[in-house]
Amino acid sequence: MKKLASSFIKKITCALLISTMAFSAWALSLSQAKQQGLVGEMPNGYLGVVVDNVEAKSLVADINRKRKSIYMNLARKNKITMQQVTALAGEKAIAKTQSGNLIKNSAGQWVKK
Repeated sequence: MKKLASSFIKKITCALLISTMAFSAWALSLSQAKQQGLVGEMPNGYLGVVVDNVEAKSLVADINRKRKSIYMNLARKNKITMQQVTALAGEKAIAKTQSGNLIKNSAGQWVKK
């Protein structure tokens, strides 16, 4: 069981690294949006809109569509639920969030990391 969990975590980590590379086309604008406090990472593995802004909403929709596709493939491949994948992805995304950028806490509030 422990070996299976370790293998799963390694697969998820690799997939998240790949997904980060897949989002490189948006890296500058995503970075700017995060630095400006327009968007933030959420515990469910998805990006959230903090400030109601058309560009931020479009960016979030595009990135979340890609993330969902990756998460679905990981869930199928590893025979686990989407909820398990998104929970782990959320933990990793929040852990990787730069200090000063926004994350959604367990109370549903946007806070600076």
